[in-house]
Amino acid sequence: MSLLLDGIAELTTCDPSLGEGPTGVVRDAALVIDGGKVAWVGTADSAPAADERLSAEGGAVLPGFVDSHAHLIFAGDRSAEFAARMAGESYQAGGIRTTVAATRAATDETLRANAARHVAEALRQGTTTLEIKSGYGLSTVDESRSLRIAREFTAETTYLGAHVVPAGADPADYVALAAGEMLDACAPYAKWADVFCERGAFDADAARAILTAAAKHGLGLRVHANQLGEGPGVRLAVELGAASADHCTFLSDADVDALASSSTVATLLPGVEFSTRQPYPDARRLIDAGVSVAIASDCNPGSCYTSSMPLMVALAVREMRMTVPEAILAATVGGAKALRRTDVGRLVPGSRADLSILDAPSALHLAYRPGVPLVRRVLRGGEVVV
Repeated sequence: MSLLLDGIAELTTCDPSLGEGPTGVVRDAALVIDGGKVAWVGTADSAPAADERLSAEGGAVLPGFVDSHAHLIFAGDRSAEFAARMAGESYQAGGIRTTVAATRAATDETLRANAARHVAEALRQGTTTLEIKSGYGLSTVDESRSLRIAREFTAETTYLGAHVVPAGADPADYVALAAGEMLDACAPYAKWADVFCERGAFDADAARAILTAAAKHGLGLRVHANQLGEGPGVRLAVELGAASADHCTFLSDADVDALASSSTVATLLPGVEFSTRQPYPDARRLIDAGVSVAIASDCNPGSCYTSSMPLMVALAVREMRMTVPEAILAATVGGAKALRRTDVGRLVPGSRADLSILDAPSALHLAYRPGVPLVRRVLRGGEVVV
């Protein structure tokens, strides 16, 4: 059954050839969905007939958000760590290893229920495509089960066995494990591989060894890069042809030049800086240099416990010097590029009919009204899911 969605005050297509400005805005718009895909877009007065009709009731419509960086397979709580950090205390007792201990002790049912809760939470806020990483198991058994559970929620699963070296492990032995037996067990459930290439985690040589092994398994590559300071992560991502370098908080001119001359997307995670009081990435510098930019939630229990892509849009505009259209593109088209997807992130004929209807007349309200639950309805594959 085809569906006509009309009553749209402003349709953001994210294709400038279809409308006004960089986000291709069509006013007084309509679109037709057929077979789970967008079949037609345009003004309401020229809309073709369809089998069924749904009104946006004067709201704005935009593509579903593409969140290309999230850590949702975990157990436990680190709110005390957050409170201590906000109070200015030096908090050393928490961290990733605390979550690792809780995750290892949790049952599959607990991990599954926790992930389901966060996926549903993200969906209610307009996220229709979501990447989920492992990284809180750090053993062959726990990493593989994390990815097996993640695969129940998304096809965009990422092996992050190289998150940190677990307590008591020899670093060289752990790199060999992450590039060998653990990778072998996890690859069947993963589409991507990621490494935290950072001081206190994995250096360039270790990261290169793990990522190269992952590529031989047919996995796409991603890199946690340059979050805590300048380092080799961004240029390693470019060297290996990674789909994205994520964080990109501290960049040299050479890092920016490398990104600008590559197909690697700079995925910025402003919720981390909001939650840690670190400096925000300079998105303006990257965009002006011609770098492809995405924004994502980095939802995780430690450094950024929010799944809200609307909040990421507002932070990108307020704190990273992005215009509202740039932030919306980064949260949709940018995220799709970071996942090397062409079927999501836009509302154009042939794309998946993944979209949000806002309780607002314009997508500008995502930044104009931060913290307000503006997503009224969500469609995924043409089906109303919220």
